Amino acid sequence: MARTNKLLVPGAEQALNQFKMEVAQEFGVSLGKDTTARSNGSVGGEMTKRLIAQAQGQHGKTE
Repeated sequence: MARTNKLLVPGAEQALNQFKMEVAQEFGVSLGKDTTARSNGSVGGEMTKRLIAQAQGQHGKTE
């Protein structure tokens, strides 16, 4: 399957991968093809929640 996600910031992929590994470690999930979609998805969902919370916090500070 083709990957369609485009990163807006060059070099952000490495930081996102590190973030993903940190969240997976906190959740006790070993990411990979042998892991269930539910487990892998829980990591992605938590990443999204944290990124949104961070963005909202920054947005609130600038107003």
